[in-house]
Amino acid sequence: MSKPKSPRTVAENEAQAVLKNLRVSPRKLALVAGLIRNRSAAEAVATLTFSKRRIAVQVKKALESAIANAENNHQLDVDRLVVARAEVGKSVVMRRFQARGRGRAARVEKWFSHLKIVVAEREQVESPAQEAA
Repeated sequence: MSKPKSPRTVAENEAQAVLKNLRVSPRKLALVAGLIRNRSAAEAVATLTFSKRRIAVQVKKALESAIANAENNHQLDVDRLVVARAEVGKSVVMRRFQARGRGRAARVEKWFSHLKIVVAEREQVESPAQEAA
């Protein structure tokens, strides 16, 4: 006997991808997550592709995973996907030390983060440029 299926944590028109224990501080990851919030999925992928930040590569992979989950697991239309939420959370902190003068030590903290990206299917909004044409 298998365990009962767990209920969905997101709405029927949403799909998600979760990355845990990313080796970047939550503050730095939040800056990248802020770039893609409330953008269309295609625009968010383009933004992350040309971002200079190191962690943008892993955030892009997570976003592409969320898009693939929406398409393959939940049969959502990829062209109408929007990044509904990009949540950043704290994870573990590795504590190391750096030797200082006179036999002292200074603590070095290496932060880890969690990332959760939720994409939602939204209705197509006609832009003013398309209406004029």
